[in-house]
Amino acid sequence: MTNLSTPKSNHPATVSAVVVTYNRLDLLKEVVASLKQQSMAIHHLIVVDNDSDAPTQDYLKSLGDQIDYLRLDQNLGGAGGFNRGLRYFLEKTSDEYVWLMDDDTVPAPDALAALLDFANDHPHFGFLASDVRWTDGHRAKMNRPAPLNRLKSVPEDQTNPIQLQNATFVSLLMKRQVVAEIGLPITDFFIWGDDIEYTERAGRLAPGYFIPAAKVVHKMATNTGSNILNDGPDRIKRYYYAYRNKMYYLKKRDWYRRLRARLRISLEYWQLYFSHAPYRREKLATMRTAIRDGRHFHPAIERVEQVKK
Repeated sequence: MTNLSTPKSNHPATVSAVVVTYNRLDLLKEVVASLKQQSMAIHHLIVVDNDSDAPTQDYLKSLGDQIDYLRLDQNLGGAGGFNRGLRYFLEKTSDEYVWLMDDDTVPAPDALAALLDFANDHPHFGFLASDVRWTDGHRAKMNRPAPLNRLKSVPEDQTNPIQLQNATFVSLLMKRQVVAEIGLPITDFFIWGDDIEYTERAGRLAPGYFIPAAKVVHKMATNTGSNILNDGPDRIKRYYYAYRNKMYYLKKRDWYRRLRARLRISLEYWQLYFSHAPYRREKLATMRTAIRDGRHFHPAIERVEQVKK
């Protein structure tokens, strides 16, 4: 496949971008356009289609060899989509880096260049995360950077890169050898926490960093964090994955962070128990089932053979 953009520097890196999409055609078109406008070359644009309807299929087919179109025959959620996208990256390309994002992530034209500049100067890293903003310019609450000291928050005017505990798949750069060594995201997560688990897995191999110069916009409908206490009935089932998956990946943490995560889950449960939140019983039942299942949730980590550079 031909490059999506013409390199404007002598940086030797080759990059695959992986975009996971599901029935958000207007947003997807904007994301593809923003990737075409990057100041650095994207050598493969891998679009993973989670069994979208005909309009999305027709659009992606119309792009021809501008993209690598990977259509799934069922919706595997974000976790399964990124699993398949990273598998394709390893098996079908020889690119040095992979850049992951959702179909509502719009990178600034120099976002990839900022990530690669840091990667070039500091090659020992597990992942690099962008500065994710909402449409009003403020930081996206779902993608706030998680510094090593969680008692501190990263100011919105932060300019220097800092080390992170974990990050989301909303504009995340990783090296080929890191993906090959740690394996793929866990498809069984389906949604919620797959990116936290995956970046913490990478962070145990090499440090992960927040790169403030790499700006992207996350075009969520609203800039709100997730909270089972306040969320509506149509999202209750999603929290099963949130708590079950967290019960899995907290076991991989050191004793202090593991204890803190368990205490937080307990606090959230009892806050809900003593609240007057709508659909309280359904929410409590979802949490109990998720916590119980999470204690016995032991998904396998997939690893794949990769194309040799």
